[in-house]
Amino acid sequence: MISRRTFLAQAGMVAGAVTFGHTPSISGAQIRGKALRLGGPILVKSDDPAVLAKAHRDLGYRAAYAPASLAVIDKDRIASLIQEFARQDVVIAEVGAWKNMLDPDSEKRRQNLDFVTDRLALAELLGARNCVDIAGSYNPDVWYGQNPKNLSKDFADATVENCRKIIDAVKPQRTFLSIEMMPWSFPSNPDEYVRLVKAVDRKAFGVHLDVCNTMYSPDRLYHNSATIHECFTKLGPWIRSCHAKDLKWGLGYQVCIQETIPGTGLIDYATYLRDLSQFAADAPLMLEHLSSEQEYTQGREYIQGVARSQGLSFEP
Repeated sequence: MISRRTFLAQAGMVAGAVTFGHTPSISGAQIRGKALRLGGPILVKSDDPAVLAKAHRDLGYRAAYAPASLAVIDKDRIASLIQEFARQDVVIAEVGAWKNMLDPDSEKRRQNLDFVTDRLALAELLGARNCVDIAGSYNPDVWYGQNPKNLSKDFADATVENCRKIIDAVKPQRTFLSIEMMPWSFPSNPDEYVRLVKAVDRKAFGVHLDVCNTMYSPDRLYHNSATIHECFTKLGPWIRSCHAKDLKWGLGYQVCIQETIPGTGLIDYATYLRDLSQFAADAPLMLEHLSSEQEYTQGREYIQGVARSQGLSFEP
């Protein structure tokens, strides 16, 4: 983890090369009719920002995940990436920070919090829409796994403390820290997320929305159109990015819900895209968790087709 003094010095260098401001609050009236942004992983092997930006645009993407190899010390590369991506109208949607901030092992927890703080610092340098993690888990074996204490008051209180600590260390002005909902951990639904936003009480705390992760019961999946709408109506003003995937029933005699390619499951993408356009059109929609280029192509083309059917577009 870099020191705050080092981070601020590097941030000043990057800001001197590229000027951009804090993401403003945008009202529903302002964003209606605005082109949406779609993004996802690309398979091009290059560190050249121009090549990477073009690879996204060739697929109809105007949003990108931050390159996994990028670090806060790479100030020249960061400045070039910002400049070239802006030139080709590609925003950095997310800096992933996928670590367990509530690991039962205190030393691992400390290291993980340092890592997430570093990733938020990188998101700030990039001007990314947000830095995303889950709250964590008290499961000692699987970093995102189930544990009955994951829905406890202690878990929620610790999550609030962690988010405040990370934000206060970086003091971001042009990005946000956000927590992804999980089916078996706080926050698991929009009401819990609203509680978390209010408890953290920091302007740089936002919402990352993965609607599939709040479909934790047959009732919610059966009525996923209403669940999606609830997410947007309650969380809309805070949403900084969204994930795109789908869900289907698995075989068996107990509840089994599995991720699948968009368009091959039950998620109502017409409602998803209409609500995204109405309540959070500035938030990129990012494909994830697919296993091949073919699957990403299938999912991307399905989402683009649904958008056209709703009179929406991912191109300005």
